[in-house]
Amino acid sequence: MAENIHIPPHATKEARYRSLLPQIDSLTARETDPVANLANTAAALMQTFRFLWTGFYLARDGELVLGPFQGPVACTRIAFGRGVCGTAWKERRTIIVPDVAQFPGHIACSTDSKSEIVVPLFGGEHILGVLDIDSDRPNDFDATDALYLSHLARSVAAMIGACK
Repeated sequence: MAENIHIPPHATKEARYRSLLPQIDSLTARETDPVANLANTAAALMQTFRFLWTGFYLARDGELVLGPFQGPVACTRIAFGRGVCGTAWKERRTIIVPDVAQFPGHIACSTDSKSEIVVPLFGGEHILGVLDIDSDRPNDFDATDALYLSHLARSVAAMIGACK
């Protein structure tokens, strides 16, 4: 069965998130495989916002391992505390980077990346992974992104936990 994401044309960023998040919940509600759900979530975000890169890194044996994503090829493994993703994992918080060139230790998987947001996926006391989004535009992420992507991250983390 084909699924479609419907976003009002010319909607504000907040309106796009408000429209998208329930659609992602509906899209993933009937599927029990976490890889399929992560893949569709990354695709829905990419389709809606046209970011450079959208995807997940999953915590495995003390490092983040590349999960489902949309965009150019990516770094496969990221150490705890390294780069934006590893730092968000270590500090257990969402990180917005307006200019990746100014972030100490930034891992440049793509030289086209100009700004980034990373949101941890909390599974109780543990971090299951991170949602990582890169833009080819500087200063592309703000508090609106952080708010709605945090809501999405809670849903994704719950879905990952339920699918184990």
